[in-house]
Amino acid sequence: MSGTWIPGPLGDDTALVHAGVSPDAATGGILTPIHQSTTFVQESIDKYMGKGYSYSRTTNPMVKVLEAKIAQLEGGAGTSCYATGMAATVTVMSAFLQKGDHCVLTNCSYGGTNRAARKLFMRFGIEFSFVDFTDAKAVEAAIRPGATKLIFSETPANPTLTLTDLKVISAVAKKAGVLHCCDATFATPLMIRPLELGCDLSLHSTTKYFDGHNMTVGGCVTAKTKELDDELHFFQNMHGNIMTPHTAFLTLQSCKTMAVRCRKQAANAMAVATFLESHPKVERVRYPGLASFPQKALADKQHRDGFHGGMLWCEIKGGSAAGRKLMDTTQRPWSLCENLGAVESIITCPSVMTHANMLAEDRLKVGITDGFIRLSCGIEEEKDLIVALKTALDAL
Repeated sequence: MSGTWIPGPLGDDTALVHAGVSPDAATGGILTPIHQSTTFVQESIDKYMGKGYSYSRTTNPMVKVLEAKIAQLEGGAGTSCYATGMAATVTVMSAFLQKGDHCVLTNCSYGGTNRAARKLFMRFGIEFSFVDFTDAKAVEAAIRPGATKLIFSETPANPTLTLTDLKVISAVAKKAGVLHCCDATFATPLMIRPLELGCDLSLHSTTKYFDGHNMTVGGCVTAKTKELDDELHFFQNMHGNIMTPHTAFLTLQSCKTMAVRCRKQAANAMAVATFLESHPKVERVRYPGLASFPQKALADKQHRDGFHGGMLWCEIKGGSAAGRKLMDTTQRPWSLCENLGAVESIITCPSVMTHANMLAEDRLKVGITDGFIRLSCGIEEEKDLIVALKTALDAL
């Protein structure tokens, strides 16, 4: 019958389009309407919140629909959506860490995560150990019994693409009675679903692949249990960092095409990485789809359906000066800017842009040199992307 669903579970691509979404009950509109309202009128004092809403800092119908979609995509008990990816990160740390607590944090993360740990939370008597998460024994050794309350991983790591074995690290966390949060922004649910691999929390900057069009900034955290989700919403309300209804509307629409976009981006990334690996002026290239990728076995085991994403990086012979010259001279369709995951291909200098706030010694220790080139492949023709890079490389 029209309007009813076929029996059985939906495929992943179908879920991206339809999960959490129904035609508008009042009009039949196929798109969820925006409730661009600060407050919601109550029927009476005794029936306060009877319809589930009071004030949009706490919850909003449009945001709630996006949260339901992402929770279904991630296989979680609930999702909270935030004004930015960093708002999501700060809320996780605020909710589950307090004075005297300790967090084991990856030594290679998005620069803003590193900065929040060092410049914000350390001020409040919270301690952090910055650890190589490719070494599970090092992570386990860093745990302080009774003090460590959070393990915070990121895979693939920004920008080095080092991978964390989430099943192994989650087992370490569970053994110690510690929460494990994974920032899976580079991965998307197409590549990794952290909760299925044992994590308690899965975090994304929705700015990246959920949006995919350089339109919005946002973030989300999906929790394994209702209790964790409730705690995050409680702290979100105090911080006042909920996603706006308009951003939620745009993200709800754009994430429907994630599979189509991301598969093209991954194909472009593989083609670009293969080209760079063959060019005589390129020192090294890292992309999880390449046979030369140092953690290729883990990539093939952990990444769903052989999907390795749209991100790669390289360094140029001649050191940092040569790398920076390449970034300054590579023509369109590449754009020299921050952000990633969009339909436009982006070339980024992390030492100046995304990771400038890391301590220089920490940045260099994980391999982010001044000439490190991060590449986010869009959906353009692969030959055009390669021609632009080849032209710049040949001119060095």
